[in-house]
Amino acid sequence: MKPTVQDEDMEDDLAAEEENKLINEEYKTWKKNAPYLYDLVITHALDWPSLTCQWFPDKDAPANKPYTTHRLLLGTHTSGQAQDYLQIATVQIPKRDEKLDRDNYDEQRGELGGHTIPPQPRIQITQKFNHDGEVNRARYMPQNPDLLATKAISGQVLIFDRTKHSSEPPRGGTCKPDIRLVGQAKEGFGLAWNPVKGGHILGASEDMTVCHWDINSYTKGTSTIEPTTVFKGHNSVVGDVDWHATKENVFASVGDDKMLLLWDTRAPTEATTKIQAHDREILSCAFSPACEYLIITGSADKTVVLHDIRSPTKKLHIFESHTDEVLHLAWSPHSATVFASASGDRRINIWDLNQIGVEQSPDDQEDGPPELMFIHGGHTARPTDFCWAPGESENWTASTTSEDNVVMVWQPTMRIWAGDEVKIDEKELEGDAMEGVESVPEAGPSKAVAASGANSARSQSMSISASVSNSGVDVEVEDS
Repeated sequence: MKPTVQDEDMEDDLAAEEENKLINEEYKTWKKNAPYLYDLVITHALDWPSLTCQWFPDKDAPANKPYTTHRLLLGTHTSGQAQDYLQIATVQIPKRDEKLDRDNYDEQRGELGGHTIPPQPRIQITQKFNHDGEVNRARYMPQNPDLLATKAISGQVLIFDRTKHSSEPPRGGTCKPDIRLVGQAKEGFGLAWNPVKGGHILGASEDMTVCHWDINSYTKGTSTIEPTTVFKGHNSVVGDVDWHATKENVFASVGDDKMLLLWDTRAPTEATTKIQAHDREILSCAFSPACEYLIITGSADKTVVLHDIRSPTKKLHIFESHTDEVLHLAWSPHSATVFASASGDRRINIWDLNQIGVEQSPDDQEDGPPELMFIHGGHTARPTDFCWAPGESENWTASTTSEDNVVMVWQPTMRIWAGDEVKIDEKELEGDAMEGVESVPEAGPSKAVAASGANSARSQSMSISASVSNSGVDVEVEDS
C-alpha cells in the first residue's frame, strides 16, 4: 500500500522530534561544560535574525571601567513582517586583567566573563538605518569604517555614510542610502571591499555575474553608480567573492557551478584561472591575508579545500569534519595559519594549518583530524555569519549570528590557543568535573595544553560540541 501524504508528514514530524531531542541533550551538555571550554561567552537575542555580522576595528577602553566597548555591524531579516534595518550594536567585554574564573559562570544568563559589568544587556543596538528588505550581507570599508555597504534583495549594493544618519531612522521606513550601486538583476550574498584600493567593491549575484564598482566616481547630484566592470564567467549562481589581500587587481569568485575563478581586473573578459574545486556548489572563499598564494573554499559537499594558486589543479589539503554545507570562511587576523569555518551543522570549526599531519593517539583520532583545534557548538540554529575581533587585545575573540535571532560573542579557553605556559587545572581532569566529556588518560596536571600539538583540551571541546534546537529548549539569553 502506497503511503499517504499524511503518513509521510507524520514520519517527518517524528524524525524532527527525535532530532530535537538529540540536539537538546547535546546542548545541555555543552551548556554545563561551557565554563571549561571558554574564557568568554555572551549570548544575546535580537528582535530578528541577522544574516550578517562584522566587528568594527575601534574600541573604547575607559580607565575607570572594567570593560571595553566594541561595535558590531548587523542587519535584520524580518521576512516582510516588519521594517528591515542595517544596525550598529555595542558589546561590552571584560578587560583581560579582570579575573575570569569558571566558578563565576552565570547560569541564568548563559554567560562567562563580565560579572563586574552592570547588569544590563551586554549587546545593545545604538544606530539603525532603514533598509529595503533583509540585509543579506553588510561590510564596512576598511579604509573608512564609517562607510557601510549592504547587499540588498533587489540586487543593488547600498552605501551608507554612518556619520550622515541619526541614531534612529526616520519614520515611514523609507530607505535612504547615500549611494546605490546598480547593475545586477538578482540578489546575492557575496560582498567584498578591496583591502588595498579604497572605494573599490565587489558584489556577487544569483544572476551569475560579479560586479566591480568604484565609489570614488560618485558626484553630488547622482544617486546611483554603474559598475566599472561586469565579470561573466560562471554559469550558475555566484555565491561569494574575495579580493586578494595584497594584489589590488586580483580577486576570486565561487559559485553553484562548483568552480573557483581567479580574476585580474585589468583583463576582465576571461578569468585567469578556472578550477573545479569541489563536487558540489561552492558557497564561500577566502584569500589568506598572510600568504599570497593560499586561498580556501567551502562547499555544500561539507568540506573546506586549501588551494595554492600557483598550482591550481592540485588540492593542498581537504579539511573534513563538518556534517553539513560550509557556509562561511574567515582567516584569523592574528594567527597566519588559523581560520574558521561556519556550517549548516550549527558548528563553527577553528582550524590550524600548522597541525596538518601531526601524529595523534587513537583517542584523538576519533575526535577528528589534528588540524581541528576547536568546535564552537552553542548555537541554536544554522549560523549565518562569523567574524573575528580585529584588536590584538581581543585575540581569539569572535562573534557569530544564527537563524534563530541569536548573536554570540565568545572566546575559547586560553588552554587551546595561548601556548605551553597555560596548564590544565588538575581538578578539571578528576572524575565528573566535566560532564559528558570523555576522559583523556594521557593528560595530567603537568601537561601543557596548547594549539601546538597537545590535543587533550581539543578532545574536551570536540566531545561536547553541541547546539540547540529552535523548539523544545528554553534557551537562557539576554532580553533584547
